[in-house]
Amino acid sequence: MPQRGDTLNPVDLLVIGGGINGAGIARDAAGRGLSVCLVEQDDLAGHTSSASTKLIHGGLRYLEQYELRLVREALGERERLLAIAPHIIKPMRFILPYVEGLRPRWLLRLGLFVYDHAGGREKLAASSAVQLAGTPLGAPLREGMQTGFEYSDCWVDDSRLVVLNALDAAERGAQVLTHTRLASARDQEGLWIAHCVDAQTGSTRRIKARALVNAAGAWVSSVLQQGLKIASTQQLRLVKGSHIIVPRCYAEEHAYLLQSPDKRVVFVIPYEGRYTLIGTTDVAFEGDPSQVQSTAAEEQYLCDCVNRYFRVPLTRADIVWRYAGVRALHDVGEGHSAQTVSRDYRLELQHGVHGAPVLSVFGGKITTYRRLAEAALEQLLSALGHADPLPWTHSAPLPGGDVPGGDLQRFTQHTVARWPQLPPDLLARYARLYGTRLARLVNSAQQLADLGEDFGGGLMRAEVDYLVREEWARTAEDILWRRTKLGLAGVDVARLQVALAQTPTSRG
Repeated sequence: MPQRGDTLNPVDLLVIGGGINGAGIARDAAGRGLSVCLVEQDDLAGHTSSASTKLIHGGLRYLEQYELRLVREALGERERLLAIAPHIIKPMRFILPYVEGLRPRWLLRLGLFVYDHAGGREKLAASSAVQLAGTPLGAPLREGMQTGFEYSDCWVDDSRLVVLNALDAAERGAQVLTHTRLASARDQEGLWIAHCVDAQTGSTRRIKARALVNAAGAWVSSVLQQGLKIASTQQLRLVKGSHIIVPRCYAEEHAYLLQSPDKRVVFVIPYEGRYTLIGTTDVAFEGDPSQVQSTAAEEQYLCDCVNRYFRVPLTRADIVWRYAGVRALHDVGEGHSAQTVSRDYRLELQHGVHGAPVLSVFGGKITTYRRLAEAALEQLLSALGHADPLPWTHSAPLPGGDVPGGDLQRFTQHTVARWPQLPPDLLARYARLYGTRLARLVNSAQQLADLGEDFGGGLMRAEVDYLVREEWARTAEDILWRRTKLGLAGVDVARLQVALAQTPTSRG
């Protein structure tokens, strides 16, 4: 007899992993007419994809490693992603101070020239040499920082990017199952029969699929070897990146890219209005990726790097939050250090004993997830014998991203005018999180009380209900650290947990 929740009709794709790559592949596949089911053992973006430096960038330092293909692809993606998600992605200017004895001035100029011209830049401003001493750009910096360079990249709300890809996939027919772990899958007569376990109930769901996508990130090798009993020919390198958040270091909206004497770079980025985000580290990692934490040594390393440049000293006592993630990088096995392992991706197509295909994703970075998904679909459609519909994700807005003209500032002004009795700061936050979908949240509210219970920190019951109903949120952590970034805002977590326990979920 079928078990509760069995999928008897095979889907075209079963995607394992609800990070950025899995969600991006599910979205692309659903939009091309494939039937899709995505399973994620925890929350969407529950691990690495919510632990990034929050950047859509070409990767200026990758030029030193001669990864021109990756940089060119990433640079091209910046403006494509900005166009389809202007609510959660925004341009940002970065200041790179010049320091005698580190990278020479000619090398920085050359790198920025490539940055300006390799990716078809259109909307983002070009790089330029800048004066730091005696200017607002150099005001936070120590004496001696005379000159530098300014260039453009983009900031992104990383976990919302994942959620919106999954949401778009679901609205195009995909089934998205969070807190559902793949226990095993076997190839039976050319079909994968997967057994998946619900983390909360322990019940088993059997899913039939014509092909599998293994986008499990740090778990990609264990899914192959333990879940599918397939050996991989690719090597995986786990590298930990840690970040710290401190009170706002300076008033301006630009970011800094700081060079360290060990040739690493550290970003200093405005974060959520009142804070500054600093990262990242590159440390070899062994152990359980779900239990990753920053160390005191990593935090001190970041503080030391900032203190070489900034006037006001920073100590570990200033840290108000920290987070770490494990990057699952494709390792070519040439003895590279953790910081020089390529961030490029590798796709490996294999087959089960009866020919059922499985495509595994090794490596990758948030910026290139959409192109990775297109490359994955090319291989999967061929393996399934499907005609290849034209790629479509380069121009289709993500949910809420159909902001008129891509002008979030004007859209926010119109939003404030439409709901004049609601706090403008609250509406501005809704605009940059939900874009044009904010009307589903605000609905007919005429005053703040119409949005229901106030949990503090600007979190209202209407937003909680929306996130549970539409975006698979189940826990306070899902809401405060991934869906809204209100974890530092003073929300009454105990009352929120009680409310969540009483709120039925809507999406599967």
